[in-house]
Amino acid sequence: MLEFAACLILLLTGAQAQKSPEKVANKGLQMQLQKMVDVDQDARNKLIAAMKDPKVAPIDLIRQMEAIDRYNTGQMREIVRTYGWPTSKLVGRTGASNAWLLVQHADLAPKFQRECLDLMTPLLAQGEVDKRNYALLTDRVLLAEGKKQIYGSQFTRNAAGQWEPRPLEDPANVDKRRAEMGLEPLAEYKKLIEQVYGTKPPR
Repeated sequence: MLEFAACLILLLTGAQAQKSPEKVANKGLQMQLQKMVDVDQDARNKLIAAMKDPKVAPIDLIRQMEAIDRYNTGQMREIVRTYGWPTSKLVGRTGASNAWLLVQHADLAPKFQRECLDLMTPLLAQGEVDKRNYALLTDRVLLAEGKKQIYGSQFTRNAAGQWEPRPLEDPANVDKRRAEMGLEPLAEYKKLIEQVYGTKPPR
């Protein structure tokens, strides 16, 4: 269930960018991405609320979210095929973050996530890709490929009901790597996740 935490936290920062209008090359695509993200977040917010109740088994909400993810992933495939990776110049900073968010949630298509990450890589140095977004998608892709994450963005609940990072490469230097990508220290990030999702007592 971890994927909701990282994306929700970063979406809060993305919402601030909407306060100042941006000049974009493709306003229609920008609006399409925003509508897709609105549906994505509505489904996840409902599931987050259900996750906080230990008596609730939100199977229907999970299935609904997965159906939305499948649809959005199909739309993103078409967008990437047509435009390449949606950059800030094409759809604005918020639009580019929205495109990332939709791919971040494309867990049913891990090869597509890798394809998008590879498209984002050369754009990172050009400032066309948000470093934080790139770091989170990197972790997602690595874990899907059976490797260890390097930025510690992906968490899971342990047997005691507490949140902890999924397998992490070189934990001693994770905060240094996170700082390089504009991310807060891991301990602060964990507190944010706990605030959003809460903790559960051991079963």
